[in-house]
Amino acid sequence: MTATCEGTRAPASTTTTPENPYAVLRWLVAATFIVILNETIMVNAIPRLMTEFAVTARAAQWLSTAFMLTMAVVIPVTGWFLQRVSTRRAFATAMTVFCVGTLVAALAPVFPVLLAGRVVQAVGTAVMMPLLMTTLMTVVPEHDRGRVMGNVTLAMSVAPALGPAVSGVVLQWLTWRWMFGLVLPVAIAITVVGLRRLTDQGAPGAGAVDWWSVAAAALGFGGLVYGLSRLGAEADGSAPASLVISVSCVVVAGFVLRQLHLQRSGEPLLDLRVLRERPFTVSLLLMACAFMAMLGAMILLPLYLQDVRGLSALQTGMLVMPGGILMGLLGPTVGRWFDRLGARPLVVPGSVGIVVSLGVLGTVTTTTSVWLVLAAHVLMMVSLAAIFTPVFTVGLGALPMHLYSHGSSLLGTLQQVAAAVGTAVVVTVMAWRAAGLAEGGADPVDALVGGMRWAFLFGALVSVAVVALAMMLPRKAVDEPVSVVEDAV
Repeated sequence: MTATCEGTRAPASTTTTPENPYAVLRWLVAATFIVILNETIMVNAIPRLMTEFAVTARAAQWLSTAFMLTMAVVIPVTGWFLQRVSTRRAFATAMTVFCVGTLVAALAPVFPVLLAGRVVQAVGTAVMMPLLMTTLMTVVPEHDRGRVMGNVTLAMSVAPALGPAVSGVVLQWLTWRWMFGLVLPVAIAITVVGLRRLTDQGAPGAGAVDWWSVAAAALGFGGLVYGLSRLGAEADGSAPASLVISVSCVVVAGFVLRQLHLQRSGEPLLDLRVLRERPFTVSLLLMACAFMAMLGAMILLPLYLQDVRGLSALQTGMLVMPGGILMGLLGPTVGRWFDRLGARPLVVPGSVGIVVSLGVLGTVTTTTSVWLVLAAHVLMMVSLAAIFTPVFTVGLGALPMHLYSHGSSLLGTLQQVAAAVGTAVVVTVMAWRAAGLAEGGADPVDALVGGMRWAFLFGALVSVAVVALAMMLPRKAVDEPVSVVEDAV
């Protein structure tokens, strides 16, 4: 999981047991599931928090926006960080920071403290995601990665899909503080047991951090997420979102130039040589488009179900839960199919399924059957399950071992930016269309639904790019026999 001074990874020093070389992943998967769940768990709690802390909807939404922004700032640094510390130290750091943030959020007496707790949570989450993916690519042989990645998909993609469902259940009977109070003991238990069972997968490498790159990554990626989240919601006296985005893009360009220079004369913070591998670049773009579509739909569905159809937070959570659960259950199966069939036979139908599901949601009205909405959501989740495992595996599998951590970090960073883009654009499209319909004399509810239809159709349009990128993936899987590890993750 770490690199030597010469830029190559040392072989694993130990394994948990000779019979189960993948056991190290079990605790990383459990920890990653818990931390990623918190990225979307606040969605259904916004109305209650607005009342309790007397804040506006725009301010309350920062509980999710700040989480994404922090992830975008921290993840670019993790490629360097994971090559400088051992597996156990990285795990201990990430989970300790996450637990501290969770405790702060659970006990927050005022809104700014709650927001600070969310930021600290996000720092720990930002380390866990690349740590899991980098370790997986290090310990799992190429011919078995599809099957194992299928299990890991449970943490990487199902957790954010289940976030709104979990919060809906908790809020039905308990206060919002229990969303953190129930997570904290589980996270602590995973941390304690994980540190007892984890083994280091290599020797840390030496090297100094380029602080200019750290600052540029924070300002560039953080500013980009912030600007995108403010599109269509600028307050009087604040900097225009377009200006923030433009300046951030200039800073990101400077960050890229700095990394290209460090690749020749030193050690970059984020090694961009990963982009030389065509399968990784295609996978990176495909994942970005898929995350844009998924996060946009996750924002729109609760609004439609609660503001238009009058469903409660619990009912909304129950309606989106089947899709998230099915997505997780399909992960191992999709992994096995990938090992046998390759990426394209799975990703192409999956990308078409996303287009169809969002197209169906683009036809909703004030009287559309909730069963049709449920079916469309399940189709979207199943389609995403067919995409995530093959794309993660193909993308990272195309990289040399010493670039795994940098590839994982770049994937994670782009996911957060794509999530911010998807959220900002669908909300802007919805508001713009709804305002136009209202000015034309439409009923407010009908105008809102009209805006949602356009926003869903925008997601379907983005998904067409997923179909095109899917056709560019490698046709076949690695032509090796699939090994069987009875007690793997």
